Amino acid sequence: MWSTSLPVSNNSRNDFASHLSNSDFLRRYARRLLRDARSLESSKSLPVLRRVIATKVMPELRITDLYAVRTSMQLKHILHTLAKELGYAAWELCKQDIDVCSTAKLDRYRLELGMFGDFQQNWFSDAATALDWQKVNGGYLVAYGSQTVAILA
Repeated sequence: MWSTSLPVSNNSRNDFASHLSNSDFLRRYARRLLRDARSLESSKSLPVLRRVIATKVMPELRITDLYAVRTSMQLKHILHTLAKELGYAAWELCKQDIDVCSTAKLDRYRLELGMFGDFQQNWFSDAATALDWQKVNGGYLVAYGSQTVAILA
């Protein structure tokens, strides 16, 4: 039986957030996303810009318009995007509340950063299937959009 608690690794990649509050982690993660959004490489910038468009942080812009002005993006745009992804209306509301939330709320972002890369991962198309699988096999579940990942430690 695999553990159903958060896996812990001594990998240096995990140092990114092991000692940070949730709001500090999000700010640091947002800075990384901002660098990617401003990148000359479309493979780095477009995924971030699509997230900004999907959360309607800049509803007046289409993806092509945003791509053209990506170098003028600011940290506040990314922070608002992350807040909306987490279910808050704005970053100001998120930063007031996020530090009292469980760190598990940010596991999706830790997964993106590769912090669970040392562990076996099983991906599921929905949470219900993942929960059924977890009852039999264990594993730590991380919601990732509409998908769920079982991380086996």
